Amino acid sequence: MLATIALIGRPNVGKSTLFNRMIRSNKAITHDQPGVTRDRIYGLVRPRSGAQPFGLVDTGGLVPEGDGDFERDIMDQANEAMGEANAVLLVVDAREGLMPVDERVARDLRASGLPTLLVVNKVDGHEQESLTADFHALGMDMISVSASHGYGIHEMMDRVEKFLKDNSIESEEEAYDEEKQGLRIAMLGRPNAGKSSLINAVLGERRMIVSDKAGTTRDSVDVTFERQGKKYTFVDTAGVRRRTRITDSLEQFSIMKALKASQKAQVAVLVLDGTQTLSHQDKRLINFLDREKTPIIVAVNKTDLIPGRGELDKLKEHFTQELSIIKHAPVVYTSALTKAGLGGLLPLAEKIIKECSLRVGTGQLNRIMQAVIDRHQPPVVKRRRAKFYYLTQADTLPPTFVFFLNDSKLIPPSYARYLENQVRKLVGITMAPILIRFKGTHKKRTKK
Repeated sequence: MLATIALIGRPNVGKSTLFNRMIRSNKAITHDQPGVTRDRIYGLVRPRSGAQPFGLVDTGGLVPEGDGDFERDIMDQANEAMGEANAVLLVVDAREGLMPVDERVARDLRASGLPTLLVVNKVDGHEQESLTADFHALGMDMISVSASHGYGIHEMMDRVEKFLKDNSIESEEEAYDEEKQGLRIAMLGRPNAGKSSLINAVLGERRMIVSDKAGTTRDSVDVTFERQGKKYTFVDTAGVRRRTRITDSLEQFSIMKALKASQKAQVAVLVLDGTQTLSHQDKRLINFLDREKTPIIVAVNKTDLIPGRGELDKLKEHFTQELSIIKHAPVVYTSALTKAGLGGLLPLAEKIIKECSLRVGTGQLNRIMQAVIDRHQPPVVKRRRAKFYYLTQADTLPPTFVFFLNDSKLIPPSYARYLENQVRKLVGITMAPILIRFKGTHKKRTKK
């Protein structure tokens, strides 16, 4: 297994900044507002020295015995991260000095027996080394750094490598690799639609913090798991809402990461709240996914709150009409509470990806093209009719088909939709997005 180190410490001591610095990527959101990281986030550290990679876990800020909205949940998540880790980097804030919470956490770590390296953050140079004096009282191996400015980072990485070696913590060759995450599935939707709850229900464990307060998830959090011998990775994202309702810069960062995560995922699950009608923002998000040709599954959640079969039928009729703009996208009706509708989610994602990878020979496509045109001739546009030459497949993911004809301007949108529907039907792509392009070879004659 991969050696794993957990970053532990109070809120706003710079754990996420250090996490990003160590993995050399802005995976965790950083902000001067305490409590930004709420779920634990996983990354891979590849040392520049060429040493064996190791896993890194960023956790929420610890507030022992806290009474805040999420403090107890964050403590549970951090404790679970420590349970998974082989070692800990205890991060403290040099500017604030040694705090009672630091002493409490250090005492708990000593009791756990986990190898621990004390990282005194926010020391911006040699002239500020005096800020670390109080922390010697913790009696731990210590190093001072500035995660924001890079001071001491290379020395810290050398110390971490030695730290792992001295404690006989090594990664095996089958170390974690992002290419081994399996099928990547991004969970998208408005705040409080139930994205994190659905992930927990599929996993069968409380992996993501959930709350009835909108905006609980702020990072795009990867959760890799195995089901029936196949690997999958859920990417839980921040809720996407209208720009006018984005009240702080942190939420704006979260939403940008959510949309970016959807573009990197192989399949997006759009989670809709079944107790509410489709909003304008839902439609905008659907248009975004359709424009990006992202494979989509629509999960209408919270069906356990719909009273009676008759109301559920009305709900299905409503969403069938509202989702006509993405007719190809399969719709499942789910409940994170009862787990209804979740059994087929992963197989459905597999089927969509299989369709996205479909390759059709040019000979078969040309026979299809001729049959489709014979059935319904292209309309006459400005006394001219389109003349098709051949059809070929240019790409997969998404399947991209190119019609070559005399003039692409002779294809009105209605006929383009007809051709797309017929191609879908005849090549057997029912759920995946496809891209239809028209390439004109007609050239206007130049007057001499």
